[in-house]
Amino acid sequence: MRFLPGILLVGSATVLPPPVPAQQVADSSFDTSVAHPAYPSGTGPVVAIDEAHFNFHTRTGRYLPTARLLERDGYRIRSNTAPFARPTLDSLDVLIIANAIGGEWDAGSYARPGFTEAEADAVRDWVARGGSLLLVADHAPMGVAAENLARRFGVTMSKGFTEDSTAFFRGLGTSILLFSRSNGLLKDHPITRGRDVSERVDSVVAFTGQSLGVPPGAEVVLALSDHAFDHPAPTPEQAAASGAPGIAWRNAVRGLPVTPARGRAVGVALALGKGRVIVLAEAAMLSAQTVLNPAGERVGRMGMNLPGIGNKQFALNLLHWLTGLLQ
Repeated sequence: MRFLPGILLVGSATVLPPPVPAQQVADSSFDTSVAHPAYPSGTGPVVAIDEAHFNFHTRTGRYLPTARLLERDGYRIRSNTAPFARPTLDSLDVLIIANAIGGEWDAGSYARPGFTEAEADAVRDWVARGGSLLLVADHAPMGVAAENLARRFGVTMSKGFTEDSTAFFRGLGTSILLFSRSNGLLKDHPITRGRDVSERVDSVVAFTGQSLGVPPGAEVVLALSDHAFDHPAPTPEQAAASGAPGIAWRNAVRGLPVTPARGRAVGVALALGKGRVIVLAEAAMLSAQTVLNPAGERVGRMGMNLPGIGNKQFALNLLHWLTGLLQ
């Protein structure tokens, strides 16, 4: 299942059912405890979660459980509310950008970049000096917003949304992708091995995202199967003709040709100069969200709080790699 502002969507390779009203909010009951914190409380690297670019996921919003989890691991968490420039960036160790949008979510956001070229250059240069970046951008229009920044690291974005007819999670829909050691799509990497066997990750679930092109020298962490395929991103005109902006990305591509996504990825890790970068093509995998129906009743969970998956440890391991605890 994939949830967006005010709706519940169930993915299918051939059928796109109508949306059902719902609301996704941070899960206040999610267990953010950490058995073996990486740093003593409040002494770890400074991690900023971006809130300056109309982000759909923020430290005080849908990434609140994420922020609390990282705090329990010893990191010093703050919000970034300023445009990206050297003075701001140099005060950080890690920058998390999750689902920036090019302005308010409307038809025009399907064509607007989320960052100026100067901001994208500033982030690239900061990484080269030793900064660590976690860039997360999922289905349209998020890929359009993040495209110019991702390009600074050689990563291309499909910008629509991705499905897989075989590697999906427990029949929830073909856009809810399962990456596991058993299906070969969760790759062996320091991020998936962790610091010891207790931190080993065996499965990760992504909740409807796009796909990434893998640049030379990058390491794939979450791979797509030979059966994955990409839907195109709608144009602003298609989005405007498709109804509410929150579901336009899906309505607008009904019946349009799809593109094979074999050889592409949902998670890649790379180095640039003295710094490190992780790019993910789906944001909810690092969240813990409760989905409420119009009556305020919980009808689903999405993210680290979905039972039986390794997303919580995966989130911790991502930060451990970015901050050099994992080589």
